[in-house]
Amino acid sequence: MGNSCACLAGDPEDLDGKQKKTSPRPQQQQQQQQPKTRQHKPHRPRPNPFAEDTIGSPSLHVLKDVVPLGRHRSRIGDKYVLGSELGRGEFGITYLCTDKETKEALACKSISKRKLRTAVDVEDVRREVAIMSTLPDHPNIVRLRAAYEDADAVHLVMELCEGGELFDRIVAKGHYSERAAAAVARTVAEVVRMCHANGVMHRDLKPENFLYANKKENSPLKAIDFGLSVFFRPGERFSEIVGSPYYMAPEVLRRNYGPEVDIWSAGVILYILLCGVPPFWAETEQGVARAILRGAIDFQREPWPQVSESAKSLVKQMLDPDPKRRLTAQQVLEHSWLQNAKKASNVPLGDIVRTRLKQFSVMNRLKKKAMRVIAEHLSIEEVEVIRDMFKLMDTDNNGKVSFEELKTGLQKVGSQLAEPEMKLLMEAADVDGNGALDYGEFVAVIIHLQRLSNDEHLRRAFMFFDKDGSNFIELDELSEALADESGQTDINVLHDIIREVDTDQDGRISYDEFVAMMKAGTDWRKASRQYSRERFKSLSMNLMKDGSLSMGKEATDLYA
Repeated sequence: MGNSCACLAGDPEDLDGKQKKTSPRPQQQQQQQQPKTRQHKPHRPRPNPFAEDTIGSPSLHVLKDVVPLGRHRSRIGDKYVLGSELGRGEFGITYLCTDKETKEALACKSISKRKLRTAVDVEDVRREVAIMSTLPDHPNIVRLRAAYEDADAVHLVMELCEGGELFDRIVAKGHYSERAAAAVARTVAEVVRMCHANGVMHRDLKPENFLYANKKENSPLKAIDFGLSVFFRPGERFSEIVGSPYYMAPEVLRRNYGPEVDIWSAGVILYILLCGVPPFWAETEQGVARAILRGAIDFQREPWPQVSESAKSLVKQMLDPDPKRRLTAQQVLEHSWLQNAKKASNVPLGDIVRTRLKQFSVMNRLKKKAMRVIAEHLSIEEVEVIRDMFKLMDTDNNGKVSFEELKTGLQKVGSQLAEPEMKLLMEAADVDGNGALDYGEFVAVIIHLQRLSNDEHLRRAFMFFDKDGSNFIELDELSEALADESGQTDINVLHDIIREVDTDQDGRISYDEFVAMMKAGTDWRKASRQYSRERFKSLSMNLMKDGSLSMGKEATDLYA
């Protein structure tokens, strides 16, 4: 991918010293089948992800396992000029970036090292660079041009996509039909096919991760985010629960999955494209999980009676709860509905679909902005407080916190968590299964509890919207906060959002209503990936204990 991209250097290792599971490139397959003697490297202890001068420190070398190909200047400022801010996320800021020689406009994602608080965060960045470097050039995948690292940040220079998010483009059109949905579905399936052909599982396919390259009518749609993607080998199984709630396959919740999960996510996107709402919905995260595990899909509500049987057939086959029966990406592309996409119905699916998509898009924007505020306020000082708390709870000074120490310590600091919930949390966070929490595991627990019950973070997010300090978010404040690039937001959509959140119907959003909104359904998309992972593990344990994860046969019977 050009002469300044990054690739894996030698045999990459993960942070605990075990060889990382990566998919061999095609030309390496034969070589790897030949027996060869490997020298065993001494075991390296897993670094404490919260130790000083390790994670979140300028001394950290994030890209130590990935090296640049070809020749380029060592500092980003030698080749590129960083301009205005384009966006801000959990780990850093995306800037407009201009090539000094060619004047080409690009995007630069600058990831602050101080925001990389855990070993998992660091590994995510390394893997993202390796994956984006490995994937061949493709018109529907954003291209990584270069990767740089300095004392403060990692800089990823990539194509600039200025055409907006997938749903925003759709709702801006006055005419939306099956034919338009088929064109998008084909692109998503092609991205999945390309990833799988190169040994990459995306794991986080959702509309927000697709941007249009430019504002032209025929602009290509591009996949932009590979932060949760992994390399895989045929037959390899994964257990880490990652992704976004609406798009998560049932086998992810069961913690035993492979690349078929990407087809499920693409099927959810197609369902939303055709009717405007997700196929699996509930007011709580556990409710959404149960809906996914049940696998019952509604094809009765509007506009499904008007949708072709061929389109519905493809959705059903992509959302088959049995991953062995689920279509592959190639089979999706060969399905008759996509093969005859140009002949698909061009009759508008109706205003109801466009309205739903617009509400879905704007509500996501609202929650994203709120979570961004929360993400920016987990300070270094808060981590110091957690370190002190660990020392306080570790009463026998053995460097670990037992369940009894955790229970006693949480009670002392006023936690209202019941003992069964404490046990569940302990089991979820005790990664090495030794019955006690080391410092890194302990930090994950406390961050989990803070994000779950400490409303200081939510209060800060609320204040971001409540500009006049009236203790209410009103229509004009919502409009200002959620304005798109043109400075406008559909007033009818804003009214719909307020109606949905405003339970006492006084025409504005109180703090309590805001908190309820943030904790409903989409509360899974947390500000911290570390937090999300621990939360998902906890959720999985809960589903296992209440019997929900034994619903495999029931779900399969729905499609028999």
